[in-house]
Amino acid sequence: MNIKTCSFFIILSTVLNIFADFGTKAFALESVQDSQITSVSQLSDVRTTDWAFTALQSLVERYGCVAGYPDRTYQGKKAIARYEFAAGLNACLDKINEIVSAGLADKVSQNDLATLKKLQEEFASELSLLRGRVDALDLKTRRLEVQQFSTTTKLNILSSFNVSSAFSGGDIRAEGLPIAGTVPTARFAARNPFTGSPIVGTITEKPNTTFSYSNYLILTSSFTGSDTLNLILAMGNGNPPSSAYSSAGFSSTFGVPYADSNPVTPLAANSVGLFELFYSFPISDNFRLQIGPKILPFRQFDVNRFTSIINGAGGLNSYQSTIANNGLSGAGAIASWRLSDQFLLKAGYLARNDASFLYFGGDSASNPNRGLFGGSNQILTEVTYSPSDSINLRFLYSRTYNQAPPASPVGQPNLPFFLTYSARGVVDDGFGGRLQDSTGDNFVFNFDWLLNQSIGLFGRYSYSSFRVAPTNPAIASGNVNLQAFQFGLAFPDLGKEGAVGTLSFTIPFQVLSGRNFLVSGNGDGGTQYDLELTYAYPIVKAITLTPSLFATFNANNFSSNPAIWGAVLRTQFLF
Repeated sequence: MNIKTCSFFIILSTVLNIFADFGTKAFALESVQDSQITSVSQLSDVRTTDWAFTALQSLVERYGCVAGYPDRTYQGKKAIARYEFAAGLNACLDKINEIVSAGLADKVSQNDLATLKKLQEEFASELSLLRGRVDALDLKTRRLEVQQFSTTTKLNILSSFNVSSAFSGGDIRAEGLPIAGTVPTARFAARNPFTGSPIVGTITEKPNTTFSYSNYLILTSSFTGSDTLNLILAMGNGNPPSSAYSSAGFSSTFGVPYADSNPVTPLAANSVGLFELFYSFPISDNFRLQIGPKILPFRQFDVNRFTSIINGAGGLNSYQSTIANNGLSGAGAIASWRLSDQFLLKAGYLARNDASFLYFGGDSASNPNRGLFGGSNQILTEVTYSPSDSINLRFLYSRTYNQAPPASPVGQPNLPFFLTYSARGVVDDGFGGRLQDSTGDNFVFNFDWLLNQSIGLFGRYSYSSFRVAPTNPAIASGNVNLQAFQFGLAFPDLGKEGAVGTLSFTIPFQVLSGRNFLVSGNGDGGTQYDLELTYAYPIVKAITLTPSLFATFNANNFSSNPAIWGAVLRTQFLF
């Protein structure tokens, strides 16, 4: 028997997607509409000389148990394999079983039953194989139903295990006084009461190698298919060894990977904290709005395909602008407008509420004393121009309003006023006095360019101007102006598909003017620069081994400081 067709068999055979040829006997059917077959006349290529013609006619016309659909690929030229016919036969058996189970056995003729029995014998092996596959599929379906996390929510986990080490070529000078009880020792920016110069200490102790972790539970829900509710919970105990060499306001910078830091500072190590929470939904096909009480702007702005905490240059001085962007969270909204295939516009307003901002006992947009608009906040606007899939050019402007720390009790030093949102450098009025609330204007140009499948370029230029306004009217106001540079090479699929190697050169904090206001960050007038080499190598789909090496020269902007060297071996689990 050799009956040609375009399509014949029920949805079940489509799911199984089985198109092998089991034997020499095959049936083929002419193309039919995507609906129930009502007459064998629709199967115009079936030869009346085939013994199965009568059986097929009876099954289709009496019981309506065979479904067909048009096959626009083969147009009736591909023979139907025996087990494909068996799939249709199996459907008719199920249909007749339903009729019998419903107490309507008299509706099934004895001749049809005999025909079915004959067909069963003819296709016994194919039916056995088909039912075995159906049973296996049914088992997998039941297992998925039992094990599924949620019908609306997807759970992903990002975990990193980090072995970290850092050492210097000699003693390191750092601005600030050591804070007792901190590990590694943090520093408090202060001036010498007699000379007015920033206090500088010398670090002689070498930090030990550490083994730490960070863990993120990412819950993504969708209720309409086009909206998303994002919730990220995090915990960790990272305490980078190289931070022991940092000046006040520079902790956890240098080449330290983002994953090697406590993601919920200042909560204690191993504490679970809210990392991010927002709801995103479309206003139109090209316009999307994101609102939430805790949004991380670094995941929305100043992104780069080769600077990533997952598989790119992920050091805290590499993955974002060091002076004009930050890893701090805020409450508010971000709008994204796809102007065309080449242009994307983003704009947002965020009231700062990161946990590290403790001047006010835990600042938050939910605090009635400051609220959504009365405390520190940030307005961001970014245009991305992508002339092709291989190149992206981004222009970011952010305006920050920085609320001054409250006055300290008499006889105690003033709380530090960190420079801009990036928390690098500490400022005062130049004489140890307090400042009024201040503003900052920040500009970033960011690009990534995939030259070919094996090499890419990336880089950033950042400029920041921070307004300093002393509370003492006798002291003149001024500006601290800064710039930062980054340039790097990327090597996609280096050694293996999915692997990425990156080499990043960064000048993270170069002071252009306003040095007199810096209590920490100016150093001796030198310029720090960093080198970071990272290689992300996927061992299997969910596990990536990422070694990184970094070197810091003129650390803390002291040209007299020897180099600081570091290495981190990160094992990352993402599933």
